[in-house]
Amino acid sequence: MIEKRLPGQFWIIAAIAFINSISFTIIIPLLYPYAKQFSLTDFQASLLITAYAISQFLGTPVLGRFSDRMGRKPILIISLLGTVLANILASISNTALLLYTARILDGLTGGNNSVATAVISDITPPEQRAKAFGIFAAIIRLGFVVGPVLSYLAQQLPTLPGISPLGMSFVVGAAIALFAVIITIFFLPETLPESAPKSFQLSWQDFEFSKIAKSATKPKLGKLFILTFLSGVTFTIFTFAFQPFFLNILNRNSGELAIAFSVVGMLGFISQVLALEPLRSRFNLVNILAMTLFIRGVSFLLMPTFPTITAFAIILTLFSLVNAFPMPLIQSVLSLNSNQQEQGEILGINASYLSISNAFGPFISGLLVSLGYKLPLWLTGILTIATAWFAFSLKSEFQCYKKVNK
Repeated sequence: MIEKRLPGQFWIIAAIAFINSISFTIIIPLLYPYAKQFSLTDFQASLLITAYAISQFLGTPVLGRFSDRMGRKPILIISLLGTVLANILASISNTALLLYTARILDGLTGGNNSVATAVISDITPPEQRAKAFGIFAAIIRLGFVVGPVLSYLAQQLPTLPGISPLGMSFVVGAAIALFAVIITIFFLPETLPESAPKSFQLSWQDFEFSKIAKSATKPKLGKLFILTFLSGVTFTIFTFAFQPFFLNILNRNSGELAIAFSVVGMLGFISQVLALEPLRSRFNLVNILAMTLFIRGVSFLLMPTFPTITAFAIILTLFSLVNAFPMPLIQSVLSLNSNQQEQGEILGINASYLSISNAFGPFISGLLVSLGYKLPLWLTGILTIATAWFAFSLKSEFQCYKKVNK
C-alpha cells in the first residue's frame, strides 16, 4: 500500500515552528551571561529559567483552549508576537525587573508549539500523525542546532544604541520571530473546521488552572500527562547536571561542550527523520516510547560509571539517537486518543506539564550537583528507567495506529 504524502499545510506549519525554535534557542547560550550584566547571583539567574517555565505552564493551556474556540491562526499569531515583544524588551532592559518581565511575557505567550501541534492534528489523518509529529519534532530540534550558532554571530554585529553585544542576540531573535508572524499571516490557512463553534469571549473557566492539576485524574489521558511530567523532570535533571559533569569530571572546556550539544541536536534530527517512521510501521507506539526511555535511562547510568571521553562519546551517540523520540510519541498517542474539538486544549495541557517539569528538573538537579557531579546522573538514570516501566504498563490502554504493509 502506498502511503499518502503529508499535506502541504504541514510543511508550512513546520517551517513556522522551525523559525520560531531558532528565535527561542538563539538566547539559550546568552541568558546566563546576560543576567550577570545585571549583577544577578547564580540563583537569581536560574530564576529567569523558572519564571519562564512557570509562566509557560500557566499560559499554554489557555492559548490551547482559545485555539479550539477562536481558531489556530489568530492564537499562533498572538503567541509569536509575544515572543517578538519579549525579546525586544529583554534587549533594551536596563534593570533586572524588566528582564524578568520579558521572560514572564515570553512564557505566558509561549504556547506556539502546542497550537502548531493542534494544527498538525487538524490536517493529518490518524495513521499519519506519528510520522508528522516525528518530522515536526525533528525540524524543531534542527532549530536547536542553528539557534546557538546564530546567537554567536549576532553578538558580532554592530550594536544599536542602548543595546549590548549580548542584547543583539535578543534583537535578532525578535526579527526571526517577526518573520514567522509574517509567514503565518500570509501563508498559513485556518485549519480549525468551520463547523467548530467560535467564541471570542473570556470566561473565568479559561483561567481555572486547577483544571491542569485535575487533568492528571482524567481517565487514560491523565496517565499520559503524568508520563510527560516524569519524562520532562528526569530529562531536565540530566540537562543541568550534564554541564558540570562534562567540564569537571571529563575535564573538557566550554567550546567542546557546545560541540557536544550540537552533536546531540544533529543526531536527534537525523534519527527522527530516518528512524521514527520505520519503527512506527513495525511496533506499537507505546512500546517504542518505553524502549527509548529505557535506553535514555541506561545512558544516564553509564555516563558517570565510565567517566572517560571515549566512553562518553559512544554513550552520548546512543543517547542522542533515541532522545528525540519520547515527546513526539506522547503527542501522537494523545492526539489519537482525543477528539478534534478538544485537541488544542489537550495538547496545551500536556505542554503545561512539560513546562512545569522544566521548572522542577533544574532545581532538583542543582541540589544534587552540590552533593557531587555524578550523583544526579545516577539518580536520574534510575528514575528514567522507572518512567520507562510506567510507560510500558500503559500499552494495553491506548489506541495506537500502525501502518500495515500489504
